[in-house]
This record gives sequence, C-alpha cells and structure tokens, in this order.
Amino acid sequence: MGTMTNAAFAWLAAGLGAGIAVIGAGIGIGQLVAAALEAASRQPESAGDLRTTMIIGAALIEGVALIALIICFLLAFKVA
Repeated sequence: MGTMTNAAFAWLAAGLGAGIAVIGAGIGIGQLVAAALEAASRQPESAGDLRTTMIIGAALIEGVALIALIICFLLAFKVA
C-alpha cells in the first residue's frame, strides 16, 4: 500500500466536511419542518405565517450548508 499524499488527505477532509455539512443541514431542516407542522396542527389559522417563516429558515440553513461545501472544496483545491 502506498502512502497518502497531502492532496489525498485534503480530498478526504473535504469529503468528510461536505458530508457533515449536508447531514447537519438535513437534520436542521427536518427539525424545522417538524416544529412548523406541530405548530400548525395546534393553531391551524397561523399555518400561512408558519409556512413563510419555515421556508425562509430552510433557505438560510441551505445557504449555510452550501457555504460549508464551498469552503471544503476551496480548501481541497488549494492544497491539491
């Protein structure tokens, strides 16, 4: 077996970081949707406002995950 180079470690770290970022975003959006559905079931008249707030929150979570992915791959390309 050969030795791993710095580029190989950089790509491994980028892959792990991207995976963690995506898992975190999935968990965050899942909790957000669960809380919004629970709140809408308790007060159906506020479902429209909850939906708007939920979509904005999901977009912000996805934005943070996308920035994390970009940073992971920028660091991998810098080392590689």
